[in-house]
Amino acid sequence: MLLWLANLFATDIRALSAFNYITLRSVLACATAMAIALAIGPRMIRWLLTMKIGQAVRDDGPQSHLAKQGTPTMGGALVLTSIAVATVLWADLSNRFVWVVLFVMIGFGAIGWVDDYRKVVHKNPKGMSAREKLFWQALIGLIASTYLAFAVSAPSTGKIFNLIFLWIQSGFTNDLPSKADLIVPFFKNIAYPLGLFGFITLTWFVIVGTSNAVNLTDGLDGLAIMPVVMVGSALAVFAYVVGRVDYSRYLLFPYIPGAAELMVFCGAMAGAGLGFLWFNAHPARVFMGDVGALSLGASLGTIAVIVRQEIVLVVMGGVFVAETISVMLQVGYFKYTKGKRILRMAPLHHHFELGGWHENHVVIRFWIITMFLVLAGLSTLKLR
Repeated sequence: MLLWLANLFATDIRALSAFNYITLRSVLACATAMAIALAIGPRMIRWLLTMKIGQAVRDDGPQSHLAKQGTPTMGGALVLTSIAVATVLWADLSNRFVWVVLFVMIGFGAIGWVDDYRKVVHKNPKGMSAREKLFWQALIGLIASTYLAFAVSAPSTGKIFNLIFLWIQSGFTNDLPSKADLIVPFFKNIAYPLGLFGFITLTWFVIVGTSNAVNLTDGLDGLAIMPVVMVGSALAVFAYVVGRVDYSRYLLFPYIPGAAELMVFCGAMAGAGLGFLWFNAHPARVFMGDVGALSLGASLGTIAVIVRQEIVLVVMGGVFVAETISVMLQVGYFKYTKGKRILRMAPLHHHFELGGWHENHVVIRFWIITMFLVLAGLSTLKLR
């Protein structure tokens, strides 16, 4: 919105042309989102307290968590509001990738909102059933995946529908260009053609899987939000590279026209996340709930697909992957052995807490691990 206004008056005020720089608008989006989060955070927390939207704590978990009973949850709405407002203000609203990421974020946020609302307001401990939640996640993920298959392949927004019509006219046999291949990091010339249906399937799993992985990680004060900020900031670098024809050619990445605009969204995510962390750091005054965790995870997955870094996302989001695998192993082993456990408790962070680690120590160690994993992911920029 502000970019449009700046371009409108740029002929009279030449200084306004500086807003055409994506890097500047990314920094401003970050600052704007953080300011919004810090400004409305206290009011939102008071409203959640008034509405008695408090966190329920399991009795079989770490005893230190019992003190968190009643802490306001659904604070993820604060993050989503800050991101959405900052993105609409500073991003190029004609960009196709900005809108699809906003669609995924808001869609998954709505699922999380309904789930949280049923749990804490209607006092339904199950919230949305697993089948109902997966249905809506699958539907939104499928819509986004199908659109991205053509949006990533098209040289511009106006060419997307042309690609769709050509695909239909070909009897659904037209293949996607090489820029839609699955890139293998650390290797210059290794990429696997996915085909249209392969691309849609992989994208669906990345979006839905990352969403649920971040949701499983959100169990300790500040544990999920800081890795989201770090991974999102790293994806902003990839977006800038693949969105510029010179950098992408030099670093041997596919050129995705328009992808660089996602830097603005990633900047807003980082600013909103840091603003939320002010209230979510131990001892937390608010939790993000499913409304925040599901939507932020889905947003990361969507951005990773657009910048063609699905495997790198697995590396940088190693903490999310480890948490998810720990739950899968625990559940599978428990059913197979009829009652035995591999871990003291899943997800993984609860295992360490029950082993005697203080909550802050678990969180800081996971942050440090994420920082090194993010640096490993960024190293693929030069090592390809």
